[in-house]
Amino acid sequence: MEIVVLLKQVPDTESMISVADDGVSIKTVDLKWVINPYDEFAVEEALQIRDADSGKVTILTVGSDKATAAIRTALAMGADEGVLINDPAIEGCDGLGIARILAAALKDIPYDLIIAGQRAVDDDNFLVGTAVAEYLGIPNISMVNKQEIADGKIKCRQTIEGGTVVLEAPLPALFTTQRGLNEPRYASLPGIMKAKKKPLATKTLADIGLDASAVADPGAKIVSMQPPPARQGGRIIEGETAQEKVTELVKLLSEEAKVV
Repeated sequence: MEIVVLLKQVPDTESMISVADDGVSIKTVDLKWVINPYDEFAVEEALQIRDADSGKVTILTVGSDKATAAIRTALAMGADEGVLINDPAIEGCDGLGIARILAAALKDIPYDLIIAGQRAVDDDNFLVGTAVAEYLGIPNISMVNKQEIADGKIKCRQTIEGGTVVLEAPLPALFTTQRGLNEPRYASLPGIMKAKKKPLATKTLADIGLDASAVADPGAKIVSMQPPPARQGGRIIEGETAQEKVTELVKLLSEEAKVV
């Protein structure tokens, strides 16, 4: 089975993020970059499907030169090859622009199944995977925490508010991951050494048949960034008895916080 994983490199969730001087981006000096956590689930699931049914896992990424590190990590986990779309015109692309680029690149990559993280933890737009499926004209199932493939179809358990649903679609199809799908493996030392020799192609927009004008005017732009307001310290409710404290708490919630 030919499987493609859509992967994004994001700042480490434990990194200290600061707004850059331009007010619309973040400071990247000394920032640690990692595979988007939800994409790690996608890589792991692709590897498990391949190992059970043979085939190949290709990692597809849009980004700058530094994104090769994330691809190499996925290759060290066990993926077979990687493709990076790197072009100056990509700077400033919104989610739909990235999806358009990925869909164009996929026209030259064989696939039976595409797996993506449900969202990237840096922009949280929940958009790219679904938009790629729409551009390709294939079924999409999002927020999947279990899947089965048989007889040319995929059956997925999808999380929804208050429960789950089971959906089935013919292949080729795309699904996005949810926590609980699997436990991503760590890259072993032999895997890291093998990853250095695995194919990793870098392509421009022209290489995948796109003109820079196709992504030159994003529909969504970052107008400004600012850190969240500083959290205030807690407040101790005074009172001689539990009843007095509860009464004072309700009063504060009603008169000051105005939440009751």
